[in-house]
Amino acid sequence: MFVREAVPMMVRTLQPVLTGLVSAVVGYASAFSIVLAGLRAVGADSRQAASGLLALCVGIAIAAAVLSVRYRMPVAVAWSTPGAALLVATGHVEGGYPAAIGAFAVCGVLTVLAGIVPWLARGVAAIPGPIAAAMLAGVLVPLCTAPLRAMAEVPLLAGPVTLTWAVLMRYARQWAIPGALVAAVAGLAVSGTAFPAASLRPDPVFTMPAVTLPALVGIALPLFLVTMAGQNVPGAAVLSTYGYSVPLRGALVTTGLVSTATAPFGGHAVNLAAITAALTAGPDAHPDPARRWIATLALGAGQLALGLGAAFATALVVASPPVLVTAVAGLALLPALASSLAAAFTGPGLREAAAVTFVVTASATSIAGIGSAFWGLAAGSLALLLTRRRTASRPHEPTSGPTSGPTAEPTAEPTSGPTAPHAGEPARSL
Repeated sequence: MFVREAVPMMVRTLQPVLTGLVSAVVGYASAFSIVLAGLRAVGADSRQAASGLLALCVGIAIAAAVLSVRYRMPVAVAWSTPGAALLVATGHVEGGYPAAIGAFAVCGVLTVLAGIVPWLARGVAAIPGPIAAAMLAGVLVPLCTAPLRAMAEVPLLAGPVTLTWAVLMRYARQWAIPGALVAAVAGLAVSGTAFPAASLRPDPVFTMPAVTLPALVGIALPLFLVTMAGQNVPGAAVLSTYGYSVPLRGALVTTGLVSTATAPFGGHAVNLAAITAALTAGPDAHPDPARRWIATLALGAGQLALGLGAAFATALVVASPPVLVTAVAGLALLPALASSLAAAFTGPGLREAAAVTFVVTASATSIAGIGSAFWGLAAGSLALLLTRRRTASRPHEPTSGPTSGPTAEPTAEPTSGPTAPHAGEPARSL
């Protein structure tokens, strides 16, 4: 009798641990190439990029441990995948990599302030959802077209990667990107690519932050916005969906402090997770909601262990054709692009402004050393102001209900709080 009772108890204890470890592997394998591509785009060399990946993994482990133990909730933590995509789209800024590091630190400070100062969080929330989603979609477009460029430039490598991704998307969706990554490594091995030797020894590289106006405007502000809109808000919404009262203030302060501390070592942003939050907060993690916090503790431990292989992961990326690395990242971001486009063009009254935001951001045009994400947000806000003024100047016409007319938007569903899901919710990322 005792043995029969002990076995199920052991299984139930092991269940959240295994769920957390699987979530760590899926999250890491699905997006580490995006992180490395982003850091390399803003000027990091291979050692600095590996240090950034390591710093993010350590930061995730610390933040996940603090939040899960303190609140006894499955508050999953991740790096900012849309933020990394933003870095790829932004590229070099005035001041080089030290200026990017300074922008990462400022983004962390802004996140802390968003948790402490209510009006700052309200200011971010005041940005119309479709405009924020359109900016994110514009950032993602250049990356999501990379698989096509890879098929043209390196078809023998890109073909098996894309085919593996497509098959797994059909039959085992959560393993689609890890499977595509394995196919890429196998293709490189078969082609005779020489992989540089890499040590598993942690190698943090400190870079003194520098502050430049183009980096603050072109990286820090857009990084803060896409991380809040594309990670923190959806992540809190996922937890609310599973019945948890989200400690948003504590989560923002904790992740903001961790982001600021890891920034000099290359960590661009640590934040609430969304997709991995669904894995650790759901019933698959544990039948008892009060025990699911163990899954996020295991998630942090798994990320810490994976971070020790940051140098190897970077060596793999350096040995690969750049277009192949970007192609794998683009495949990983396709669902996020689809969600962003759907959210951007939902409300008819905001479609023109969203289209302007999307087009300007997707152009990847840098003006005065400032990336297109900022200009897209600025142009979209101006377009929104102009279209609303134009609509307001028209004579009022009889309407049949509250949702008719050129500026009407779909009526929002009732929510249980500021973090509940809504129609204009930006894309969910890892």
